[in-house]
Amino acid sequence: MVRANGAVSLRELARVVQTSEVTVRRDVRALEAEGLLDRRHGGAVLPGGFARESGFPQKALSAPAEKTAIADLAAGLVGEGEAVVVGAGTTTQELARRLARVAGLTVVTNSLLVAQALAHANRVEVVMTGGTLRGSNYALVGSGAEQSLQGLRVSRAFLSGTGLTAERGLSTSNMLSASIDRALVQAASEVVVLADHTKLGTDTMFQTVPTDTMARLVTDEPPMGDGRAARELQALADQGVQIAVAGAEPGAGGSLAEYGTSGRTPGHGGAASGHGTGGSVAASGPVTGTAPGPAGARREPLPGQRRARPPSRGQAGPGVPPGPGTRGGQQSSALPEAYR
Repeated sequence: MVRANGAVSLRELARVVQTSEVTVRRDVRALEAEGLLDRRHGGAVLPGGFARESGFPQKALSAPAEKTAIADLAAGLVGEGEAVVVGAGTTTQELARRLARVAGLTVVTNSLLVAQALAHANRVEVVMTGGTLRGSNYALVGSGAEQSLQGLRVSRAFLSGTGLTAERGLSTSNMLSASIDRALVQAASEVVVLADHTKLGTDTMFQTVPTDTMARLVTDEPPMGDGRAARELQALADQGVQIAVAGAEPGAGGSLAEYGTSGRTPGHGGAASGHGTGGSVAASGPVTGTAPGPAGARREPLPGQRRARPPSRGQAGPGVPPGPGTRGGQQSSALPEAYR
């Protein structure tokens, strides 16, 4: 599976071979010792440091439940009448299917699959870049695509990639894809990265979104016991990235937990409140939710839930140990015990 896909998650391996993740993790360690693969946060990649890009069919089969939950949550960032950029990828394709319900939305994209997902959405205007078709991911790339974005400004860009690390940010293994993704970033006031846990800790050749440009990461919860993935998320949070974690279980896609930092201000990779079709995503304030999340995390309400009264200054919120608040200091960086 690793040879065919370039990367695979422990969760997916356990599902395919019908065994526990503990057993799969032990077997992966043994294969790594033999030099047959490299372990990454929550999965494994081909040996050699940089993961190669999988073909579209392999990408579509990788972590489908996680991508669906991520898309459900990310859709909550988009409101009626907005203009957004949506890049190429299987996760962004899932997001586009949910954006079809947002009235008055304008979507700029270089992805044929994103455009196809929105083709019958009468209330959504789709603007496609020019460029040369890259058949492996059904995306328009090249100088024509990049030039068509000059002078464009939208509220936020939603991008995915091949790998994500706290050190380098989002990256991809194709130079042309990286170049158009960087142009999409330049067109947006805010950048939201969509990446499932299999991409955490994976580094690829071409950087697309530096960590200090990333406002928010929407991801899924790493497998229990995967301390490396949790530490990678914490490292991203420590650099100011607001992290929304979606549950991959049925019915859990609308909840989130944010690792504790105050984040950046809008216009400089900062977070913005959302009010679209997915789960509610807000930028500040302790609130309540239903899904378990990291210790010290903020919880966001699901549609129909009431926002909890924020505690007074110096008073710890629910699940947050006493310490500096979100204003002028960092929230708790405690990791859940299962990830330590």
